[in-house]
Amino acid sequence: MKVLLVNGSPHPKGSTFHALSQVAGQLEKAGIETHIMQIGSKGIRGCIACGKCADTGYCIFKDDPVNEGIDLLRAADGLVVGSPVYYAGPNATLCAFLDRVFFLKSAPYAFKPAASVVSCRRGGASASFDRLNKYFTIARMPVVSSQYWNSVHGNNAEEEAQDLEGIQTMRTLGDNMAWLLKCIEAGRKAGINPPVPEPWVATNFIR
Repeated sequence: MKVLLVNGSPHPKGSTFHALSQVAGQLEKAGIETHIMQIGSKGIRGCIACGKCADTGYCIFKDDPVNEGIDLLRAADGLVVGSPVYYAGPNATLCAFLDRVFFLKSAPYAFKPAASVVSCRRGGASASFDRLNKYFTIARMPVVSSQYWNSVHGNNAEEEAQDLEGIQTMRTLGDNMAWLLKCIEAGRKAGINPPVPEPWVATNFIR
């Protein structure tokens, strides 16, 4: 089994990376392979809603990490997304990445456990956490919980290390995700398969 962790921070070894590393460490202790993808310092344009990806499964823009992320997520068994908090919201670069990874391409991600983690100096963590989890719930991905909302506090990785409860929350998240992944694997071996989705009923409010 393998979990993809996406670091949306522009700082490759900063607070968000440190939080993700705590989660990855617990997953690896449970025998689950991890891969941290750093995207936060790269230029990533927003989705233009052209719809071409519905035919190809890939974004038409090939000059940034989005299509690589699509391949990595399809091959993974679980996903963890990490972001710093900017103005009480996730990093815009990460949101642009996720918009294009998920738009019209989320069917292969269904039933893969997912979680988000956020890093902030003081406030805005819960709003950012909620925003990121929306990607998972619309894609039929079970959201993995911890012992608290998945946030850590500090201006940098050194300060974040002093947030003992936040760091413990990251470790608990890793443990919980490992447990859920193993439960899904055991269920699959026992012949318990994911539910078959109904055809989508799209209800528009303007007719």
